[in-house]
Amino acid sequence: MKKIILSIDGMTCSACSNGLEKYLNKQDGVIEASVNLVMANATIQYDEKKLNIENLEEFVKQAGFKSLGEFKEIKLEGKNKREKIKFIIFTILAILLMYISMGHMVNLPTLEFLDPHTNPMNYMISLLVLTIAFLFYGFDILKNGYKNLIHGTPNMDTLVGIGVLASLSYSIYNMYMVFNGNTHLVMNLYFESAAIVIYFIKLGRYIDGLSKDKTKEAIQKLVKITPNSAVIKVDGVEKKVTLDEISKGDIVIAKPGEKIAVDGEIVSGKTHLDESFITGESKPVQKEVGSKVIAGSINFDGYIEYKAERIGKESTISEIVRLVVEASNTKAPIAKIADKVSGIFVPVVIAISILSFIGYLALGQGFESAITTFVTVLVVACPCSLGLATPLAIVVAEGLCASNGILVKKSEILENAQKIDTIVFDKTGTLTYGKLKISKIINYSNIEENDLLQMVGSIESKSTHPIAVAFTDYLSENKIETVEVKEFENIAGFGIKAIIDDNEILLGNSKILDKFNIKNNHLEDEKNLTADGNSIVYVVKNKEIIAIVGINDIVRENAKEVINILNEKKIQTVMLTGDNEETAKKIANDIGITEIIANVLPSEKAETIKKLKKENKFVMMCGDGINDSPALTISDIGVSINSGTDIAMDSSEVILTRNDLTSILNLINISKKTIRIIKQNLFWAFFYNTLMIPIAIGILKPFGIAINPMIASLAMVLSSITVILNALRLKRVNIV
Repeated sequence: MKKIILSIDGMTCSACSNGLEKYLNKQDGVIEASVNLVMANATIQYDEKKLNIENLEEFVKQAGFKSLGEFKEIKLEGKNKREKIKFIIFTILAILLMYISMGHMVNLPTLEFLDPHTNPMNYMISLLVLTIAFLFYGFDILKNGYKNLIHGTPNMDTLVGIGVLASLSYSIYNMYMVFNGNTHLVMNLYFESAAIVIYFIKLGRYIDGLSKDKTKEAIQKLVKITPNSAVIKVDGVEKKVTLDEISKGDIVIAKPGEKIAVDGEIVSGKTHLDESFITGESKPVQKEVGSKVIAGSINFDGYIEYKAERIGKESTISEIVRLVVEASNTKAPIAKIADKVSGIFVPVVIAISILSFIGYLALGQGFESAITTFVTVLVVACPCSLGLATPLAIVVAEGLCASNGILVKKSEILENAQKIDTIVFDKTGTLTYGKLKISKIINYSNIEENDLLQMVGSIESKSTHPIAVAFTDYLSENKIETVEVKEFENIAGFGIKAIIDDNEILLGNSKILDKFNIKNNHLEDEKNLTADGNSIVYVVKNKEIIAIVGINDIVRENAKEVINILNEKKIQTVMLTGDNEETAKKIANDIGITEIIANVLPSEKAETIKKLKKENKFVMMCGDGINDSPALTISDIGVSINSGTDIAMDSSEVILTRNDLTSILNLINISKKTIRIIKQNLFWAFFYNTLMIPIAIGILKPFGIAINPMIASLAMVLSSITVILNALRLKRVNIV
């Protein structure tokens, strides 16, 4: 199975995106397709044994749209100066058209040679010429409407196209009759209706394009974080290249003030880097040989050379952008309401407009009234606002999350986060920094302490567990070299087994002693160490306990504040850790967590989540993404605290790149505001169509209230603007 994101051209409303999505999902070999109207792309999972990119692009073409190839960058539509100039020109033409056609009705000064009473031919021809110009301006609307109609997926463009052509045809017929002597019909022309409807549709899309650009700005800022070029070292000579020319293994140079071009590892030099865009850490981080660097970081004060490791799509920034774009392409459950409605809405509107036309003729209202009502119903019912209601809010929320260090992989998370009533926290690396330090060593052997720690540190250097950092940091700080380690084996939930100098070494908590049937005569020492808040590492050599090492961790700066706020919100908080109960209790008491589950294995963590879910709890699991994978996967929402250098955590649905627990509060706040905005948008979109269609039919004519196609198109634009402005209110959500 493969996944690809294609950029799509030609989508104008939710009926377009829904139609394309349905068409793609019906194709043999397509496993799942999701189309995003706002981002103008389609995420497609497909069987590469049956299909290739060319096949997928052909499917898009068959559905009436155009594939612009694989999604590579976020384009801001509003930057197109040619479109802006074209819009200004047609705004002037629209004013001129309205002046010619209606100026005489409101007693404005009229040009004699264009007066409909004295020079009807000039008047009609000028309106026709201007209307033809608008037909060219809106040719994409007419073309898309026709394509979608013949493909059985009529959309907003279909409604507009039918209305415009009906109005135009009726006007041309009356124009012909005027040429044949029926001059009284000169006032029965609706050229301006056809033209102004197109103008207002274009106005709505122009504003829509500007608004969509704003929703994409946060994501595009991520793309712009990396520089356009870099300097690499080739045979000792510096060479300036573009990012695309950098290959894995190239030695890249970064001088003070420059940005890191690609993810890599320092091979020469020492400096401080600003990584705040990823980690949220405002202070520059010291880097030296062996340290990892992230593309986009700013080099403060040193000259470094680093080896390129992750380039192009593999880089941290590209991975973040990909995750955000993919997330905006997934559909929240609430979005399905609008999808289902808009899928049947257009055919129903066409049917209503036809019935209205027939009804007016049957009631003897005349062809003019019938065709005007027909066009008005088609235009006023365009489901543009309905199509924007959910996706626009989702994309704004995704951008807001991304700009605040919250990567959400699925948009349904934005709907579900506000339902959370229980949050389960891992301890080490989540509630604490995971920057462990050796606090005390109780040595039962005659081995020198440095030699003991050299042995333990050499083994731990091969581990990814946060506790390993305490030992590797000790070796680094004391400039102690590691020794050869053989037969390294990680025993999940227990510890490590390895061979050094033909001696079997075990490292781990008290459970590893039980697992290998080793008698423990040092429980009192363990108790004293844990009472001081230490995590315990037993050191066992050839089945004999030779030392106990106490490891201390530092609680995250804002952990207590976050837990207090969650408690105030009546959200249950639970600490779930593989550490001993005494250590867990001390930290839990310090930060305000009352429920503690300690001494659990990774698999047992998952069972705990299952148990909470059986109690009808809506559970968020927050962990470090390493040992917590099973629990993260099984929870309703899995949140991973991450350093930013290993973004693609498959086990979690949310990644906090800034390692800041306040991001959880921000996620919940954004979720609540997003759902509120979407519900408001859906209400106004439904309310608008429910209200306007009967008015367009003429139900209020007895009360002197009626609308024509021009007013209908303006009303449709205003409804879309209302939805857009409401969605943009999300940017004002309170960020902790």
